[in-house]
Amino acid sequence: MAEPVARITPKGAARARSGHPWIFRADVVEPPGAATGELVRVTDLRGNLIGRAYWAVQSPIALRLVARLDEPAGDDVLSARFAAAVERRRRLMPGRDAYRAVHAEADGLPGVFVDVYGDCAAVQTHSEAASVRDALWVELAQRHCGARTVVLRNDTSARDFEKLPRFTRLAAGGPEAIARYHEGASVFEVDLLADQKTGGYLDQVDNHVRAGELARGEALDAFAYHGGFALALARRATSVTAFDIDPLAVERVKANAARNGLGNVVAEQRNAFDALHELDKSGRKFGTIVVDPPALAKRASGVEGASRAYFDLNLRAMRCLEPGGLLVTCSCSGKMTPDLFVGVLREAAADAHRQIQIFEKRGAGADHPGLVSVPELEYLKAWFCFVL
Repeated sequence: MAEPVARITPKGAARARSGHPWIFRADVVEPPGAATGELVRVTDLRGNLIGRAYWAVQSPIALRLVARLDEPAGDDVLSARFAAAVERRRRLMPGRDAYRAVHAEADGLPGVFVDVYGDCAAVQTHSEAASVRDALWVELAQRHCGARTVVLRNDTSARDFEKLPRFTRLAAGGPEAIARYHEGASVFEVDLLADQKTGGYLDQVDNHVRAGELARGEALDAFAYHGGFALALARRATSVTAFDIDPLAVERVKANAARNGLGNVVAEQRNAFDALHELDKSGRKFGTIVVDPPALAKRASGVEGASRAYFDLNLRAMRCLEPGGLLVTCSCSGKMTPDLFVGVLREAAADAHRQIQIFEKRGAGADHPGLVSVPELEYLKAWFCFVL
């Protein structure tokens, strides 16, 4: 049977031919009349073939290209791409027991994210076509990642944009989904069903380790979560104060510190904004400060408010640092571009009457690759600075 055809506007066609895989609903002139997640042919208004894509009935992103022109497509192709993605991670990160195995469009698998933690895996889908294939991703995670336990962590706000329901479910193995994995010399334990994101912040692993290499003096981790930065800092810092607003995260930091024999970590349930204000007011100084808040601007409309928040956090952190102290400042908000972020830091430094020397601009690890045609994949900024 012939595949359904979707015809798109010149604007949509130009975007697709430039390499971006997303075609928005406003650019669909003739819908294909297909079921959600079905493979369709995409043409311009003259009938010239652009490629093949998965159709979404509800999402603002109506089509996600998976093949250019007459390239092969289908579930067998997706399976091969999954296997290739895992093999690339193993080549890039030999011996690592926690990594992102599949990073969506960057691996030719739109809307699919798979994170491995030891012998467990978390699958997250952000598109209609990916979501209707949840069973396929679970089976592939077992086959190619060696996952004994697999959970579906389909509970992110990205699914709201796609008009998909949120849910979390144990898909294979069990009855629990507790995983242990390593970040450098540290051992972590996460609950893949209950903890944030897919269990941990794998995009920051290399940055956690790097911060630990450079830490000195008394250190502060303002948004500790499960202690990725805090535990790394503790191996060189004299002491580490770790704040998190979530009481469960605080308990996780304490448990992870104890598991690693790090008695110099003090974890407290605190709002980091309030805590930094109080520390600034008291004149407390640190040799190392990490500021790694959750995403503060998930949409373009939130950039202005996020800029004010990043300004306030970094201003207080700079004031609380000893001369020559290390500041690791992060933003995982994709809408906060590097140019906007450096502008915020410039203004904060001016108000703090300090100079900041940015010596490393880092991002997500090699297991979170980008595509030159999809800037949305390059979201994380982790900048290492000396505050003079």
